[in-house]
Amino acid sequence: MVKTIVVLLFTIIVIPFVSFYIDEPLSLQQKSVLLHLLWAALAVALLCFTVGHLTHNNSQVDKLWSILPIGYAWYVAYAFGFSDRLVLMAVLVTVWGARLTYNFSRRGAYRWKFWTGEEDYRWEILRNNALFKDKPGRWFLFHLFFICLYQNGLILLFTLPILVAAKATDQSITVIDVLLSIAMLFFIVIETIADQQQWNFHQEKNRLKSSGQSLPEPYARGFVSSGLWKLVRHPNYASEQSIWIVFYFFSVVATGQWVNWSMAGCLLLVILFQGSSDFSEGISASKYPAYTDYQNKTGRFFPKLF
Repeated sequence: MVKTIVVLLFTIIVIPFVSFYIDEPLSLQQKSVLLHLLWAALAVALLCFTVGHLTHNNSQVDKLWSILPIGYAWYVAYAFGFSDRLVLMAVLVTVWGARLTYNFSRRGAYRWKFWTGEEDYRWEILRNNALFKDKPGRWFLFHLFFICLYQNGLILLFTLPILVAAKATDQSITVIDVLLSIAMLFFIVIETIADQQQWNFHQEKNRLKSSGQSLPEPYARGFVSSGLWKLVRHPNYASEQSIWIVFYFFSVVATGQWVNWSMAGCLLLVILFQGSSDFSEGISASKYPAYTDYQNKTGRFFPKLF
């Protein structure tokens, strides 16, 4: 656990720093917009930390995960005169964010008292981990540096290909932009289907439990393993990573360079989902006897061919 935390904190500092300084320098306007975004991300991170610390609800960043990129994307589009490609990218981020916000809201995450709402169950499990249990100082630092600063930094980073794409505001939308848009929408649809299948499964499982009925298959297993979940163990995570990898390629089209510093965002997102899925699967394997067999037979993010 400590090793994972150190690696994540190290990567979010080193990868963006190295990538930024080996790439072509930003224009003065790009630097100005980036500075504004950095200050905004820092302010949001500190607000999330303060609210989470006072209320003991550590899902403050989770509530904003799908909302902040929309604001960041439209701010960049506005700053560069709403050029065609930037507007297209901002619209796609808005579609992604609206869908994910809806999915999170139906799980009880949002309340009129914004600091309340359902907390992600994994934070409670992590607080009771031997690494943090009865160690409030250690949890304080983890909450500040990983949950708030790291995750808010990551949210900004995976949105920043739109800032790199702003380098070419005089370009018209190309066929490749259209193909990338279709690909991004495709992965949003796949993620939507996966989340809906998981939602339907757990709603029916909980309904059967509350009625006092014994759970038939597949509900007796405890976890969803049908539909897209039969192909891979995390179709929603796989789609989420794919969405932001595709989003990065808009900056490639704009600059003509396959590699630029904004790649750091999607790379760090992939690393985060590797660790997040490890943690979630450890919980599932401890709760459901059949989960280990499911792991052996089903790929994590890619289908097993053999």
